[in-house]
Amino acid sequence: MDLIKKLLKKLIPNFIFSLYHWKMAYLGAILYGFPSRKLTVIGVTGTKGKTTTCNLLAQILQGAGFKTGMATTVNFRIGDKEWINEYKQTMLGRFKLQKLLRQMVVEGCQYAVIETSSEGILQYRHKGINYSVAVFTNLSPEHIERHGSFEKYREAKMKLFEAVARKKDGIGVYNLDDSNAEYFLKIPVASQIGYYNNTPHPNPLLNRGEGENPPQPSFVKGGSVPLFEKGRLGGIYQISNIKLSPNKTEFDFNNKPFDMAQGKHFEMPLIGEFNVYNAAAAICVGLLQGIGMGEIKEILKHVKPTPGRLEVVNAGQPFTVIVDYAHEPASLEAVYKALKIFNPRKIIALLGAQGGGRDKAKRPILGKIAGEYADTVIVTNEDPYDEDPQEIIDDVAAGISSLCHSRESGNPESWIPAQGRNDKKEKPAVFKIIDRREAIKKALSLAQVGDIVIITGKGGEVWMCVENGKKIPWNERQIAEQELGKPD
Repeated sequence: MDLIKKLLKKLIPNFIFSLYHWKMAYLGAILYGFPSRKLTVIGVTGTKGKTTTCNLLAQILQGAGFKTGMATTVNFRIGDKEWINEYKQTMLGRFKLQKLLRQMVVEGCQYAVIETSSEGILQYRHKGINYSVAVFTNLSPEHIERHGSFEKYREAKMKLFEAVARKKDGIGVYNLDDSNAEYFLKIPVASQIGYYNNTPHPNPLLNRGEGENPPQPSFVKGGSVPLFEKGRLGGIYQISNIKLSPNKTEFDFNNKPFDMAQGKHFEMPLIGEFNVYNAAAAICVGLLQGIGMGEIKEILKHVKPTPGRLEVVNAGQPFTVIVDYAHEPASLEAVYKALKIFNPRKIIALLGAQGGGRDKAKRPILGKIAGEYADTVIVTNEDPYDEDPQEIIDDVAAGISSLCHSRESGNPESWIPAQGRNDKKEKPAVFKIIDRREAIKKALSLAQVGDIVIITGKGGEVWMCVENGKKIPWNERQIAEQELGKPD
């Protein structure tokens, strides 16, 4: 079947595929009676943080008394019912998505939170969906081979905001710390609100020194983005005083146009600075839906972590084991940086890369990042599809090879330090193990008291995709727990 699809793509012009996807999108909406028209639909797009932002937002809305539906890479939700996404798709196909939206309407949902991917937008899966709110989390190079260039990748994401801009009461929420925010802000969404961290960064939208307040007056008068002359900017929120720990994260969130007397200080049982940004986006949307700051503060104290996102596996072992979905350079580095709060003795990193011709250029970059942060790196299988797993592993390991030299001539299984890193730690030892379960077993066997084993790439996914379109059942957390529970 996959071979037939590949052959058709080569033989049929792209515009025929585009027309097909467009028609199918509207056919799905017609078949299920345009269910999104009876919902307030919130679309979340970006490179990183989409799934967690959706989960946080759904919990805020549900906690505030609004029955909410949700569709993400990892999970689905209707009210208090939650189940795993087994489709191996960030954004469901037209008919499945419209069917789910219809189910949300039938069960009395008021809101639908949808993780909206660039791939889904390219295939017009967002068409026939009545989006009211668009959220931009961040942007970094990913799926470039699919889109042709970073600019086209960005343009695909921007189409969500173009859809919301067609509504008189449309709302846009933006991460102003991302230098690409300016492009999204140029789309004339009726109401716009942004958030940023109180640190220097390259975004020309926030031309300020360290510790300075955001330039709201010049913004409104037409600073970098002329749209603000029309008064669309509802406010700029500032993140500050971030406190990270292994069990929770605290931060302040302020904005002068709103009364912040009821609790500008937040805490949540999620770890990592990037989760502050995810929470900030969710808070902004919640406020714009009329939920009080104090109520959001209380809900965030008790939110559930997203499966497979910095998920700690605890089987009583004397070291830390974490499972995470990170599979592209920016998110992988963010995860490794987040591990500092555990003050680990050593970091043992397990990773791979997707096959099927997906983003081949990023494979050595992933390996290089792992080599820079970890003391031991285990490169293994992920989702090879029809590619040779060993070739994918070699591609990833190539990024580490510049940091190391082989332990034995002609032995590709391991590497040893060549010279010290900038932080004076040794170069990582590297192992290449095709069988992912065996790789996890190896990583856990190497760990000692105070170490961290970080397993990335699969997160909460329930399948591993291999040759000939086959899918193998997979549960990363469960496998780690099983291996931890085995006697030595």
